[in-house]
Amino acid sequence: MAHPAKPTTDWSDKSRELAAVMSRVALGDRAAFGTLYDATSAHLLGVVLRIQKDRAQAEDVLQEVYVSVWRAAQGFDATLSQPLTWLTSIARNRAIDSLRRRQAEPTTVSNAGGLGDDDETDMLDHLASPNAGPFERLADADDARALRGCIGALSGEQQQSLALAFFQGLSHAEVAEHLKQPLGTVKSWVRRGLIALKSCLERNGAV
Repeated sequence: MAHPAKPTTDWSDKSRELAAVMSRVALGDRAAFGTLYDATSAHLLGVVLRIQKDRAQAEDVLQEVYVSVWRAAQGFDATLSQPLTWLTSIARNRAIDSLRRRQAEPTTVSNAGGLGDDDETDMLDHLASPNAGPFERLADADDARALRGCIGALSGEQQQSLALAFFQGLSHAEVAEHLKQPLGTVKSWVRRGLIALKSCLERNGAV
């Protein structure tokens, strides 16, 4: 049986405004997305911090939250929940997932595995550690110059693949679809790019 629609007349002005912004975000409106971030990020960071106590990790989780919101905005239904309730649910789930990932992280990783295009091992699944990863160091002013130089030394394909995987949070399959390249080729680009980046940063004393 269908659920009856919930009236929005008793919503606060803020909730109605957020619902209107969400409807524009669902249409791919980037300006509306910026408005949504400005209006809700402080609240959602507080939600995340109640679960993920590490401030730096919480800020990373917050970025994941908004990536999810951008992708899932079309699924928001104002007849089922208010915008902030929906956003809070996403933030809470992401924070819990973050804790689970940290508990499951290995402390060391070998990069001696196979590098062939037919290797099914996904190194992105094994590179996690308690330390900040290469791309997280963009926030560290002391290492930013070395990191930019090392990224610039990568091939164009490696740079593009890593940017899509890390900055936009795409899976290997999504990166392959975006670049219109075979999955094995994209995995190889990402794998080799990460190894080259790590080696370069080590030579520059940035890791």
